[in-house]
Amino acid sequence: MSQQSQLRSFLTSRRARLTPPEVGLPWRDGRRVAGLRREEIALLAGVSVDYYTRLEQGRAGNVSDQVLTAVADALRLDGLERRHLSDLVRAEAGRSGRRGPAAGAVVRARPALHATLQALDPVPALLYGPRLEVVGINRMGAVLFDDFDRKPPIERNLARWVLLDPKARAVYPDWEEIATQAVYILRVAHGRDARDPTLTALVRELSARSEHFARHWGDHGVFEHTHGPKRVRHEAVGVMTLNYETLRPQADPGIRLTLYTAPPGSPAEEKLRRLAEWARAAGTGAGREPSARAGRESAPGGAAPR
Repeated sequence: MSQQSQLRSFLTSRRARLTPPEVGLPWRDGRRVAGLRREEIALLAGVSVDYYTRLEQGRAGNVSDQVLTAVADALRLDGLERRHLSDLVRAEAGRSGRRGPAAGAVVRARPALHATLQALDPVPALLYGPRLEVVGINRMGAVLFDDFDRKPPIERNLARWVLLDPKARAVYPDWEEIATQAVYILRVAHGRDARDPTLTALVRELSARSEHFARHWGDHGVFEHTHGPKRVRHEAVGVMTLNYETLRPQADPGIRLTLYTAPPGSPAEEKLRRLAEWARAAGTGAGREPSARAGRESAPGGAAPR
């Protein structure tokens, strides 16, 4: 999908979710659709219908911040949606303003950042790029989720793992929610640069292989992995609710560092401690194979955990 098509579809989808009474307009008899019309958004934003139509079609040229703010206000966009709209308009006008790797570039973290990642252990942590490509994971991160360092490069992607790897459904009790968030994160990345060949190839693969991705890609929803609770399951300790926190290293534009911690004194803290002990005894972690004995004792059916 081109940047122009993305802009049109995003604005259309946001118009469709609003009704006239929600924005203070009358509901007139004979109305066939619930969503707002272009002329109604234009009225609320204080621009002409012709101008808003050209904006929605990606033909408005240089759009001022004032107009973008007025349109965002009319559409009741939240903070992330406003940034996404700005990305789409800037990219369509050839003014990307992106901070991070060039389109299609392989994302790498500095050695010092990798050292920091490993030093965080036993706190599960991972590094990933703007396309959700995993660029590093520590021992407990590999134990809790999957050992991405041992996967082929093409499979080191969180969205691909969540949507295509059966293990992700076992790890996440709330898989539907997590999978949808992954789709929406990629939508944000695609809004910044629809010409990124690496991202385009990933979107094409997931559209063909994941019914969940294909269904939700058309929502034009957006999501940012910042912080919050997340339920995870490990066969050795069961389900636990952890808090994730995502940091942005200033020297590594585009890279994110996400840590998973448990509230002090909570059952999750005890389970995370037990899991760390289990991992040490089993010899599991990034780049290491679990011992056969630990696998027989902890994994269902006697199979060693992946």
